[in-house]
Amino acid sequence: MAVFARVSGVALAAALLAGSALAAPSAAQVAAAAKAVQPKVVAWRRDIHEHPELGNQEVRTAALVAKELRALGFEVREGVGRTGVVGVLKGGKPGKVVALRADMDALPVEEKTGLPFASHVTAQWEGRTLPVMHACGHDTHVAMLLGTATVLAGMKADIPGAVVLIFQPAEEGSQAGEEGGAGLMIRDGALDRPKVDAVFGLHIGPGDAHALNYRAGGFYAGSDRLTITVKGKQTHGARPWAGVDMASVAADIVQAFNQIAARQVDVGASPTVLTVATINMGVRNNIIPEDLTMTGTLRTFNAERRADVMDKVQKAVAAIGDRYGAKAQAVFTQPYPVTTNDPALSAWVKPVLEQASPGKVDDQAALVTGAEDFSRYGEKAPAVFIQLGGRPASVPAATAPANHSPYFDVDEAVFETGVKAEVLLALDYLAKK
Repeated sequence: MAVFARVSGVALAAALLAGSALAAPSAAQVAAAAKAVQPKVVAWRRDIHEHPELGNQEVRTAALVAKELRALGFEVREGVGRTGVVGVLKGGKPGKVVALRADMDALPVEEKTGLPFASHVTAQWEGRTLPVMHACGHDTHVAMLLGTATVLAGMKADIPGAVVLIFQPAEEGSQAGEEGGAGLMIRDGALDRPKVDAVFGLHIGPGDAHALNYRAGGFYAGSDRLTITVKGKQTHGARPWAGVDMASVAADIVQAFNQIAARQVDVGASPTVLTVATINMGVRNNIIPEDLTMTGTLRTFNAERRADVMDKVQKAVAAIGDRYGAKAQAVFTQPYPVTTNDPALSAWVKPVLEQASPGKVDDQAALVTGAEDFSRYGEKAPAVFIQLGGRPASVPAATAPANHSPYFDVDEAVFETGVKAEVLLALDYLAKK
């Protein structure tokens, strides 16, 4: 387990900008403060990484966050959106309200990084005991936002307005039958007390270390969870003609999806990803089962394409079932909208980010087929979502483990850049907007 520096958050925050109350914090002061808090950010990250928690189960993480925020003088609300935490820092001057968001949940992945603080945690998920790992970097998001909280607390007197820090559970999704994530936090008032004027989010990935990239408009794909159920006729494995050959049904569905995504939509106009990730059928080698379940995901970047592909999928699945004498249907659930960066706010963001990582900001980033429920915040207030590169220098770009890999790891030095970016976004927005 990581060992935290023996200095209270309040003491550190005060030390970061001692004597600075006479003027608005400068980029140089922010950089110095981010450097000062870096050891604590690393310690937080390692502790959270070693103790990951799945969506809506982030009890330990939320308790750590709430404790640290209270020590820094934030107003704290717990239990927002189940296990979420909201911290509010009211500045010394009147002004607008800006929010910064970090997600807290881990994934059901068995860690293989070999790190000294690697996870050995298991947890219950939909009736199964599974290994748990922070394979998407949410441990770093929480740690960086706590670092940002520390820096901002030391600048409280100079802040015009208020900063809302949102520590969100279940970004990766909740268990079947549960609600969670950004939508539930919004319903529980995460953006309302006080009313938020703009929201920023940061996500770490395997890009070049310290790089900050984003794009105006659609950035991350919209996502829909796909579940296919097929009811056939069970038979002996030696007599497939006497029942419905479920393996053939599954194979035909996969092939149909490949045709839909690559041959039946204009891939040049807008990317589309249609993936089957699980196929479940049978319990014995000599029994062709009655039931087949498949799950997957659809990723699109506009409403028209989404509706078109959904229609094609549902018709194809039903037709394949009919062909084999089975009843087959496709159902889409858990929709995430496209993560859309506000155009005006995106134009303003670039020079701010340049102060955090000079020469390493790209405002024309490629579309990302990953999905993010940060998109929900953008439906309520102007928002910008930004990627932070975290690939260690020793790892070639071509072979760097991606998010959700059991080998995913980051260069901890980039946390300083992340903290600077978050602090500068908050301060500059409140000062100029």
